[in-house]
Amino acid sequence: MTTGVVVLNFGEPDEPTRESVIDYLERIFMNNADLEGDTTEEEARRRSRQLAERRAPGLIEEYEEIGGSPLDPQARAQADALQTELDARDLDAKTYVGFQFTEPFIADAVEKAHEDGVDELIGLPVYPLCGASTTVASLEELTDAVEAREWEVPVHEITGWHKHPTYNRIRAENIREFADGEGLDLTDDDTELLFSAHGTPSHYLDEGSRYDTYVDEFCDVMASKLGVESYSLGFQNHGNREIPWTEPEVEEVVKGIDAERVVVDPVSFMHEQSETLSELDDELREEAEEVGLDFYRVPVPHDDERFGGVLADLVEPFVADFDPTYYQFRQCQCKDTPGTMCLNSPLSR
Repeated sequence: MTTGVVVLNFGEPDEPTRESVIDYLERIFMNNADLEGDTTEEEARRRSRQLAERRAPGLIEEYEEIGGSPLDPQARAQADALQTELDARDLDAKTYVGFQFTEPFIADAVEKAHEDGVDELIGLPVYPLCGASTTVASLEELTDAVEAREWEVPVHEITGWHKHPTYNRIRAENIREFADGEGLDLTDDDTELLFSAHGTPSHYLDEGSRYDTYVDEFCDVMASKLGVESYSLGFQNHGNREIPWTEPEVEEVVKGIDAERVVVDPVSFMHEQSETLSELDDELREEAEEVGLDFYRVPVPHDDERFGGVLADLVEPFVADFDPTYYQFRQCQCKDTPGTMCLNSPLSR
């Protein structure tokens, strides 16, 4: 039996052309159209296009400043690392890359797996912290694509995995090595460790998403591993719609830091992208320096040589056909479709 592992990701435009950026943004806004209440599909598409055209000039400028987004090639490299590790473990599986908002789309990955004749599929979102518009939405898109293809193939869904021990070591060691390389002491009172997490609309939290809980617990563990007694946490929100988002906003957190320097770790990101290379390296740096802080940003460990093993650990029970609970998987509560498994679900409600 051959297993197809669809590595699910967000996607970003490689080239900052107006057409590609507007199409990309329009897909994002359409995907989250229900945030503004009940509407017809036609109204939602018109509103999504309007929002995309309004946001596009600023995002194009960001992409031009960073030389285009490196997210897609980094995501493909991670899928390649997973394939190498699966081969090394003598597991009969083939990886496919599917992006939510740029090519190759998730439906393209499903079509390719169908052409290859795989016997089952695994959906593996490369989002460390499970969110509604990322992890859950990408898996829903995967199953929708399978159903639209009228393909009767078993689909295994993996959601949250930020509790994977090796992943935790990768992140903590990455912060420590960066600090050591910069000659920084993270326990110094004049040095503040700031975790910057991708924001999410409060609507999703109200509906039951535990994303904010995952962020809090992961940051607590990172701080413990680093021997840091206190730290700050802020969210990178996007005010494209006039709706509530996660708080506190990272810009406001920076303004209130009482220290000489701030070390920023993009805690919920597994790739370098516009949110890290522009929003943090340019915009947040400017905010920090305006209030007199020296600014340091921890790079995302997207190419850590252990990460392919982390991803392989996540899919191994499903490929090798043994009970996923042996690896501490449990039924997901964020996406309660029976058989959707994660490492994050509490032992009891």
